[in-house]
Amino acid sequence: MKRKVLIIVENLPVPFDTRVWKEATTLAESGYQVFVICPKGKGYEKRRETIEGVKIWRHPMPPEGKDAAGYLLEYGLAFLREFFLAWWIFLRHRYHVIQGCNPPDNIYLIARSLRLFGVKYVFDHHDVMPELYEAKYGRRDFLYRVQSWMERRTFAAADVSMATNETYRQVAIERGGMDPDSVFVVRNGPNLDTFQPVEPVESRRHGRKFLVGYVGTIAEQEGLDILLGAALHCKELGRDDVHFTCIGGGPGLDELRRMKTDMGLDERVDFTGRVSDEELIEILSTADVCGNPDKPSAMNDMSTMIKIMEYMALAKPIVQFDLKEGRFSAGEASLYADSEGDLARNFAEKILWLLDHPEEARRMGEAGRQRVETELAWQYSKPRLLAAYDKVFD
Repeated sequence: MKRKVLIIVENLPVPFDTRVWKEATTLAESGYQVFVICPKGKGYEKRRETIEGVKIWRHPMPPEGKDAAGYLLEYGLAFLREFFLAWWIFLRHRYHVIQGCNPPDNIYLIARSLRLFGVKYVFDHHDVMPELYEAKYGRRDFLYRVQSWMERRTFAAADVSMATNETYRQVAIERGGMDPDSVFVVRNGPNLDTFQPVEPVESRRHGRKFLVGYVGTIAEQEGLDILLGAALHCKELGRDDVHFTCIGGGPGLDELRRMKTDMGLDERVDFTGRVSDEELIEILSTADVCGNPDKPSAMNDMSTMIKIMEYMALAKPIVQFDLKEGRFSAGEASLYADSEGDLARNFAEKILWLLDHPEEARRMGEAGRQRVETELAWQYSKPRLLAAYDKVFD
């Protein structure tokens, strides 16, 4: 019997969501028939298409919620579209497993509605939702408690959970009450078949000697205001030799562009928005240092950021705050800024130290590249992904 899997992801289109795309193509290469439901997004507007054997259905998505009402509208509309698409696909293809990729933690309800037909549920744990809600909105209110309740219900519904790191695995076991044998760590490492450094392109430095790179979602909890503060500190020190380029899209992009202008940083910082993979690799390959300014918080302390391992794959030294999973991923490939006091100043000082010590920066970059090649690349996560699915079908 050919194994059939439906993957549902709400917050990013596929194949733009690189983790989901690596999972989907790995399963397809291993003989699974794979279907995906995801939102539409820039460059991914087709309602339906098949790529590398993976059948994709996309639905319209409202803007990301910036308050409680917007939050409910965003996830509520997405859920209804996912629910009807999941049933439509099931009636035509009779898949055996739903893989739900959070956020949010409501996809288990779709799997529950199909439980009578033998459909199993795999929870792909991308974010700890209670901590993410607190990081975005700064409070523990009624909706925070709802997130905690839905997290528990998600783990209760899951036949298998896939965690991005050991901290998330402990959440599944301790907060979710899951059997340890049913929780698999599937790290989100870069695919070294496609993610490789290229020769630096001097025009990417915008006429300056050094380039500091960033890639990621442009949102409140990502700490881009800290990176802007670091760029301002460099300016105030008279360092006219440093340019900052931030790659990515998200709900905070327009506000950060306005902030950049108000701070007088238009000539020193640029936000590219979303770019092609080729352009992303070209910019980061040119960068002398890469930043991960995630604000110190419970969410960021517990989470593994793919950007860190992408920087390492390109042999770039990193500056970030001293957070548990960030330190586990980067190790000696990173300097760790002090999480107390003036965060922007602390971050800038680490960046400038690396720029002024190129030999040490090169050594750190090489150490990071070696760690990805020997431990963290996607090739080391493939067997764990397939083991998780073997567990479900067994």
